Amino acid sequence: MHIMRIAIVSDIHGNLPALDAVLADIARRGADLTVNCGDLLSGPLWPRETAQRLLALNLPTIAGNHERQLLACAQQRGGDGDQYAFEQTTAEQREWLAALPARLQPAPGVVMIHGRPDSDLDYLLDTVDAAEPSGVRLATPEEVRQRLAGIDAELVVCGHSHHPGMMQLPGGPLVVNAGSVGLPAFDDDHRGYHRMRNGSPHARYALCQREGSGRWTAALIAVAYDWDAAAEQAQRNGAADWAAWLRSGWA
Repeated sequence: MHIMRIAIVSDIHGNLPALDAVLADIARRGADLTVNCGDLLSGPLWPRETAQRLLALNLPTIAGNHERQLLACAQQRGGDGDQYAFEQTTAEQREWLAALPARLQPAPGVVMIHGRPDSDLDYLLDTVDAAEPSGVRLATPEEVRQRLAGIDAELVVCGHSHHPGMMQLPGGPLVVNAGSVGLPAFDDDHRGYHRMRNGSPHARYALCQREGSGRWTAALIAVAYDWDAAAEQAQRNGAADWAAWLRSGWA
């Protein structure tokens, strides 16, 4: 099949109602292929049910940092979201996670990564910077070019930062971050304290299309769903921070 339209989902974090809303929107708009850029289950929401849904869909899927962190809970207790998902998932679901690759080429000229090619913990289109009020800024084209050294592609799709965006590198690929299906804001201290926030609680994904010219374009899409139900589930599981992020899209 000649792939012209690719839907990119990422960072679902066990948010099943958000995933269902995004999948329904993709079905309505139409795509030749839907791919999944990692961080599938970790969080205080619906990890087991989300895994069940994703296993049935069998999308081209890569592992994010939270797949690695969830699986590490077999050796020692992890962070709350990883530990909860580890305890809620089945052995079969964890075997599926363990088999996921870190990188995929789902179509000619298209490369999927979670964060950066060499690190699932670092952002591709964002840079942690203590000089910024939020502790993070948009990456420069030169930073992104260096981070993608050795990657030969026309379209690079990623996630991890939960911040939807795109950059056309001069003479290089279009780089698209799909944002997060399941969590619109968070704070973190990797490489320095910072806050990622999208300003609204919508579920996000990207729809990329190859034009007749051969160039790729991308639409960054925000979908409404019952985010109050997701916030209530987080609250029930003792995660007041997630509940606030899910309701507001703000950290």
